[in-house]
Amino acid sequence: MAEIDMPSSGRPEVVAAARAWVGTPYRHQASLRGVGCDCLGLLRGVWRDLFGDEPETPEPYSPAWAELAEGDPLLAAAMRHLVHSTDGIIRPGSVLVFRWRAHVAAKHCGIATDDTHFLHAHDGASVAEVAIVSGWRRRIVGIFDFPDRMS
Repeated sequence: MAEIDMPSSGRPEVVAAARAWVGTPYRHQASLRGVGCDCLGLLRGVWRDLFGDEPETPEPYSPAWAELAEGDPLLAAAMRHLVHSTDGIIRPGSVLVFRWRAHVAAKHCGIATDDTHFLHAHDGASVAEVAIVSGWRRRIVGIFDFPDRMS
């Protein structure tokens, strides 16, 4: 996809769709609001809320998939279906992709609600909005936007 910025008019819709998932319990590989999701399931669910059908269905994956993966499948999928932001600015509605360690595939994602907070799902908790503290910020390896729904 072209490297363009999502129209600001769509950002509140993305944030509202993502916030509707707050409190959804963590469930590995799930993507059902109020029932369960993992970080990818949250992203997939917000995509369905905004666009309908998902662009692809992920293969089953283990909790240790990133450590075992060849390549960088989460980052590659983001590049295929989202709009890469090259300016490094986190905006409301931005999709953030995180890498825990160098030389290991990116393994986590969330959706920014503003430039200092994001929503995500993680093991042992429910979907929550948290601050993008320095520990999160230094692990960001990609900032993306949902595509413009009008294109």
